[in-house]
Amino acid sequence: MSSFDWPALMRVGLVGLRLSPDTFWRLTPAELRLMLAPAGAGGALDRAGLEDLMAAFPDTPKAKDPDHGGE
Repeated sequence: MSSFDWPALMRVGLVGLRLSPDTFWRLTPAELRLMLAPAGAGGALDRAGLEDLMAAFPDTPKAKDPDHGGE
């Protein structure tokens, strides 16, 4: 098992990113990883990613609202 360099990570968060200690400790690992990644490192959404999102969150017709032009 390798050791984790907490002092270096804290230095990056508190000094480099100028986070308060409270904000630093509330971050999830994913949030911290995102903040430390180079700009554009995530890459663009490809067609397969779009299709996955569309399947997970399908558009549904909105209920008609008589107060806002619906019947």
